[in-house]
Amino acid sequence: MVLLHALAGLRDEFGLGLAVAHVHHGLRGAEADADARCVEEAAAEYGLVFRLARVDPEALRADGPSRSRPSLQEAARRVRYDAFDAIAAELSSQHIATAHQRDDQAETLLLRLFRGTGPDGLAGIPPASADGRIVRPLLGIDREAIEAWAVSEGLRWREDASNRNPRFARAKLRQQLRALAESLNPGWQRALADLADAQRDENDWMDTLTREAAPRWLGGDAETVRFANKGWETLPPALARRLIRLAWHRLGGGRDVSRRHLERVLGFLVQSSPGARLELPGKLILQNDPAGFSLGPAERSGSDGGPTRE
Repeated sequence: MVLLHALAGLRDEFGLGLAVAHVHHGLRGAEADADARCVEEAAAEYGLVFRLARVDPEALRADGPSRSRPSLQEAARRVRYDAFDAIAAELSSQHIATAHQRDDQAETLLLRLFRGTGPDGLAGIPPASADGRIVRPLLGIDREAIEAWAVSEGLRWREDASNRNPRFARAKLRQQLRALAESLNPGWQRALADLADAQRDENDWMDTLTREAAPRWLGGDAETVRFANKGWETLPPALARRLIRLAWHRLGGGRDVSRRHLERVLGFLVQSSPGARLELPGKLILQNDPAGFSLGPAERSGSDGGPTRE
């Protein structure tokens, strides 16, 4: 509601064309229905177009082995952004603005640290997506300041009860770790947000080096990535892992890839025997075939499109 209020107040100065999108996940019954009505009423007060999308995150969790199913929150996130994309396309919107703020950033970093993350994860939530489509104008402002502004401006809002449900990891973190963090450093949110900013700059630099190195080490086509046949043990491990992650992303995966997976692939590239195969997340197979190393959904032979390194 604060984001909507702020953007509505700036639309004339910056020539903003605004619309409001709300996603109903079908998880909280009458409470969620009331949330949708509240947002629709707010859009009407500002004279803005309103779109409501109803989604079913449980549908993403219905099939496949349990280890590959997304959590409920991850499934909800995926269908939510798909809905935002569809509404933005319908309305010819250039950007999707979300209200993530500094506390969200700090909590995201802590959760990733506890679950295990690498440098990419430490970059946290970016201020904008890589293509600039998604923007997060409030990311540098903490929740307390946002709530104070809402009160001072007489804004009305609704609280999502699931934000306090210890069934969800983020809510559990808020309830059990927040007091400890504040006792150690009252500015812990800013400290973690600064870490994310610094790591994002480091990642941008490393990504540039990775893209420059990629033609020597990666080849293939849209369906299969071919790795250089030798020399992986000579690379700095950080660069080798980033090249492997890049290969995964080229095939449309990489979101659920952990450091353990990257180390397994690097070990395979250094030590595997001809004919060896390695099953990986995303229904991908890495194999050491007669033409060299290949990563893809199925076996392919031949060396066409291979990396330039010999």
